[in-house]
Amino acid sequence: MYAVVRSGGKQIRVSPGDSVWVERLAGDVGATVELPDVLLISGDGEPRIGAPTVEGAKVVGTITDQGRGEKITIFKMKRRKGYRRKQGHRQHYTQLRIDSIEG
Repeated sequence: MYAVVRSGGKQIRVSPGDSVWVERLAGDVGATVELPDVLLISGDGEPRIGAPTVEGAKVVGTITDQGRGEKITIFKMKRRKGYRRKQGHRQHYTQLRIDSIEG
């Protein structure tokens, strides 16, 4: 059984027991999180596709880590104009262990 959920503006395919990275969610390590935006559930029989979400469905997971991703460097330059900009960014993330898919 698997589901497609929306979290942080992205769509993620999850199954029970999976470990996934999503954009920062509020909560401490060990807390339980519910993801109510379930777009599709598939498994036994026909897949259930939401319009836009599947009614009464949710994905339950446990927070296993809160952290930041690797640093990326953004560099802009226009040749012969003396224009240079350098900027760095580290994205905050939450690691989830998917416990169950309900609905």
